Amino acid sequence: MNPGRQRLDKWLWFARFAKTRSLAARLVTDGHVRINGKRAEAASKGVAIGDILTVAAAHGTALIRVRDLGERRGPAPEACLLYEDVDRTPDDPAPA
Repeated sequence: MNPGRQRLDKWLWFARFAKTRSLAARLVTDGHVRINGKRAEAASKGVAIGDILTVAAAHGTALIRVRDLGERRGPAPEACLLYEDVDRTPDDPAPA
């Protein structure tokens, strides 16, 4: 993988959009993830800081911007630092 990029399935798992890396890969292969408006074709596709992802998971659809690439799958507060919610405006209250 190029420096400054990370596999999409790995990033989704680190950011806690899927419980396992294989489920993250399935999200991609089933067509539930877009990168910068284009459907991600493979779980090995690289994501970079600043990319906009649309993730249509079972619990809802999220429009997010990648803020950082993960080093590990840590606790939820750490995972939240990997992205910012593009749908949420600054006046909206923080999610509970």
